[in-house]
Amino acid sequence: MEKATLFYLEKPDIKISMELYFTDRDQLYFDGYDIGKSIEAIWGDTDYEYTYTLEPEEVDKFYQIFNLAPGDKSGLLFALKQRFSGNKAYSLFGEFMNANHIAYTAFSWS
Repeated sequence: MEKATLFYLEKPDIKISMELYFTDRDQLYFDGYDIGKSIEAIWGDTDYEYTYTLEPEEVDKFYQIFNLAPGDKSGLLFALKQRFSGNKAYSLFGEFMNANHIAYTAFSWS
């Protein structure tokens, strides 16, 4: 499975990982995970998970936005990585989808 890592940080008190990939049902999935003592101080638990799930018909909107051939998953992952890499990837990606009327399901758990 091809993945695009948008952000990764590992220190003694925290580990942060944010990745994008396609599921076996062609959904675009944003998978974010923070773990460590720093997270426990903020959320009261040692881990915090956050995701976006986009259905294939919503993913299709990205191909036009980024001038990609329809179905070019590798190209799309690359374009999204170029635009949304960094510690604020989850927030920025959500804002971008809202601004472009792209529907998604968000989930977070701590």
